Amino acid sequence: MTSLELAERAVQVLDSKKATDLKLIKIGDISVLADYFVIATGTSTTHVKSLADEVEFKLKESGCEPAHTEGYRSNSWILLDYLGVVVHVFTPEARTFYDLDRLWRDGETVDISGLLK
Repeated sequence: MTSLELAERAVQVLDSKKATDLKLIKIGDISVLADYFVIATGTSTTHVKSLADEVEFKLKESGCEPAHTEGYRSNSWILLDYLGVVVHVFTPEARTFYDLDRLWRDGETVDISGLLK
């Protein structure tokens, strides 16, 4: 599975579980951290955890496991690092505070409208 395919699958999983404000940013041209960032918002800490759990479960079914995870103790920002793709799931407050959308605005926003239900 390519990085783009993995990122698109993560977007679909997050959308199916009612994540809000989904964004896919191509950062590979401006950073060595990853090829893509997936950013999503959950409505509560419980929703954030369930979103991250579902992404991890569904991608594992496809043979992809995260190399690293962070944030499960706080539940306000959970990060799943698949090396080429980093999935960020935030509470609304944490997303506003960390403002990754602004920090990575030099990346290319990928049109995900065709992936959303």
